[in-house]
Formats: sequence, structure tokens, C-alpha cells
Amino acid sequence: MAAMVAPENTPVWVNTDRCKACDICVDACPAGVLSMKAEPSSTLGAMISVIAPEACIGCNECELSCPDFAIYVAEKKEFKFAKLTDTSKARQEAIASNGYRLPADYKEAN
Repeated sequence: MAAMVAPENTPVWVNTDRCKACDICVDACPAGVLSMKAEPSSTLGAMISVIAPEACIGCNECELSCPDFAIYVAEKKEFKFAKLTDTSKARQEAIASNGYRLPADYKEAN
């Protein structure tokens, strides 16, 4: 099997054909990079979305927690990841407290 190659300038990506929208990866992400979005064609009516790729810290928690091997994180030698910030932590808290979806009225703290 060939090694997974990251799309250029992409820290984290999802194979939506494999994803069952269980939201485990959203819960595992400490930086609020992932969120669920409405997707009528999905069995559960939602699908994973990478909403803040620039905030990815490369911790691999999402990839390691995915039971379907549907999410991937770039190798540290291929991508310069962000540091975990208070803004990222606040976004993750907002997502977790809103059923793993980014609140429609959420505003990034500066």
C-alpha cells in the first residue's frame, strides 16, 4: 500500500467516503480545527468539516482517534504547524458545547 500523500499546504484532511460522521475526531481536537456540518446525503445528516486548518497543531489526536481511518494529518517534516492558542481553545470549547458544530454566531476572539 502506498503512503498517504498530503495535499499541498494542507495540515489535515478527511476522506469523506470513509467517514461515518461519528464526531470522535471533533471531540479529540484540542485546537478547534474540526467541526460537524449539515450534510443531507450523509447517513447521520452531518459530515466532518475542517474549519480552521491554520490552527492545526499537528498533534494527530484526530487521526489516532478515528475508528474508520478517514482523517489524516500531514507529517511534521512536510508542514509547519501552529501553536495551540487561547483562541483555538475557545473555539474548541464553543464547538464541543454546541453539539460538535461551530455555533452560527461564533466570532473569533482577537
